[in-house]
Amino acid sequence: MMLALAACSSPAPATPAPTQTASPAPSATEEPVEPLVLLPDGTAQDNLAYFDSIAAAVLAANPSAGGEAFINALVAGGFSKADMEVGFDRTSVDLAADSVPWAVRFNGECLLGQFGPSSGGYQSAVTAMLSTGSCLIGSTRAIDW
Repeated sequence: MMLALAACSSPAPATPAPTQTASPAPSATEEPVEPLVLLPDGTAQDNLAYFDSIAAAVLAANPSAGGEAFINALVAGGFSKADMEVGFDRTSVDLAADSVPWAVRFNGECLLGQFGPSSGGYQSAVTAMLSTGSCLIGSTRAIDW
């Protein structure tokens, strides 16, 4: 036997149901971001983000920083000063350089950084070492401090 139930009522007015916008719930799988560190056994490419983070910190502290500030920060960050090269902050006629390059020889490659108005701000790259065993072309400044 089947029973049928019917309700007698007038139809409800045609109003749209309210919509809710939910905020995305935090993912249970999200992990905190690990701080960047020097990876001595890694490649230059593996260390480029760390190299860049050091340069960013230097520029945040002093937007007109020169080569010595970048070298000192890289040394403090664990890079070997003996593997570094830096260009001149001033020209031969004692004007501010348009751009100052620096480099770290790292596991057979070069981490290059450059800062100045003619380079469009801070730039970096990983390149092969030159046949001379250095990273920068031309005259470089002695790192004697």
